[in-house]
Amino acid sequence: MGMHALPLIRTTTNSFLCGSLKNSSKSLVRRVINTTSNKQQHKQSRINTTATAAMEKHEFDYDIFVIGGGSGGVRASRMSSTAGAKVGLVELPFNPISSDTQGGLGGTCVIRGCVPKKLFVFGSGFKAEFEDAAGFGWDVDPNPKLNWSKLLEAKTKEITRLNGIYGRLLDGSGVTAYEGAGKLLDKHTVEITKADNTKEKVTAQNILIATGGRAVRPDIPGKELGIDSDDALSLDKLPKRVSIVGSGYIAVEFAGIYQGLGCEVDLIFRQPLPLKGFDKEIRENVFNTLKLRGINVCESTTPESLKEDGKGNIDLTLSSGKTINTEVVMFATGRAPNTTRPDIGLKNAGVELDSAGAIKVDKYSRTNIPSIYAVGDVTNRINLTPVALMEGMAFVETVVRGNDKEPDYENVPCAVFCQPPVACIGLTEEQAIAEGRTCDIYTSSFTPMKLTLAGRTEKAFMKLVVDTKDDKVIGCHMVGPDSAEIMQGMGVAMKCGATKAQFDSCVGIHPSSAEEFVTMRTKTRTVGPNA
Repeated sequence: MGMHALPLIRTTTNSFLCGSLKNSSKSLVRRVINTTSNKQQHKQSRINTTATAAMEKHEFDYDIFVIGGGSGGVRASRMSSTAGAKVGLVELPFNPISSDTQGGLGGTCVIRGCVPKKLFVFGSGFKAEFEDAAGFGWDVDPNPKLNWSKLLEAKTKEITRLNGIYGRLLDGSGVTAYEGAGKLLDKHTVEITKADNTKEKVTAQNILIATGGRAVRPDIPGKELGIDSDDALSLDKLPKRVSIVGSGYIAVEFAGIYQGLGCEVDLIFRQPLPLKGFDKEIRENVFNTLKLRGINVCESTTPESLKEDGKGNIDLTLSSGKTINTEVVMFATGRAPNTTRPDIGLKNAGVELDSAGAIKVDKYSRTNIPSIYAVGDVTNRINLTPVALMEGMAFVETVVRGNDKEPDYENVPCAVFCQPPVACIGLTEEQAIAEGRTCDIYTSSFTPMKLTLAGRTEKAFMKLVVDTKDDKVIGCHMVGPDSAEIMQGMGVAMKCGATKAQFDSCVGIHPSSAEEFVTMRTKTRTVGPNA
């Protein structure tokens, strides 16, 4: 049974009473009592007596109360309610751009992150498709026009629809949803400030914090003149030139989006290559493709200041001494755990934060306060939506169902929706070497079939990292069309501990890019201490 959960006991009036904190080895799962036999009725009466005694010590409005209605919070609350807990959740009112007072069910991913960004990736990709179509015999207008307002309206309509779906999912699962800001008053009490500034207090046996992350900007003069990824998805007018500062997921994705939509794009970052933390060969491939697509890449440099030029544009001064006159400066310089916007009362409850401002949790997502848990980006573990979902499900299994379950962070696949996209799972070559592993490296670079007639010079790149000790594939990396779709399947194989021999034994699907992963027979090199 879970060592962090407290028992719920059904009374004859169908209400639920939270058991004593001393009984923390019990589960939150509701006990369904069949009263058809006298023996069971006697047992019910005995339980009710015990429950009444416990009630004198602890009575709460909810078994679980969630602060934050993003992917992790909604999943955890829905599944907790389905498993039998009485659940409440609070989230800020809906708005495409987040603030101290605005947010919305669905959170960053659905409203101002993964989903609208991917829609924009699709939209921006047509420019290259139109160009490629000529090679297949299509007579295409050489200057197709984008209606930015129409794209923006369609995006807003879709995220509004999804926001409504999340609300209906909560309602259908029996979760009580509040619209407002949630703030801890103590380890069992949450104060909800509603849109009209009225306040309501609720109590809960366990509280889950799932407030996500927020964009941060570098502390340089004129930073207020720039925008972040929230704003970038909701600009009233498509700019002619956009200068993006950063080299991570968001930066390279938006560089591709804006370039594809017809903007002149600058990409400025302090590293020699984009996508720090990814395999070096992947980074090199992305770097080259960014340039091939006409993006002005300014590597090994940093922004120093922003200043209005008096003509409606911005002068962006770089550490290299160069000044770029641009219409929009977008900061994609990282995200921080959202523990202060708005103030969620962590100090009131005594919840500890780490040096990065993230909520410190143990392997079960529990904070230093036994009744308070946290999942998702606010804990700064692996900041991906599917990981927040996994952590939310592990929370439900541990706290509600009473079966201790740790989130599994080994071999988590990920994708970067730059153009073409990147996807990977497992260790990079550099990480494998740093761990002291001796590995065989297999690589393949080729022109995807679709691009052969189009005349585009971009190359797809695939890579396998294989541990020579046991022949297991410990890293799988790709740049190229459909890489995210392909990598999901590779993820299943690696979770099952697939070896290179098993990859080789799989018959490929021809003609496809994916088949390259099962036909790489020639080793590129061996690396590591015993190479």
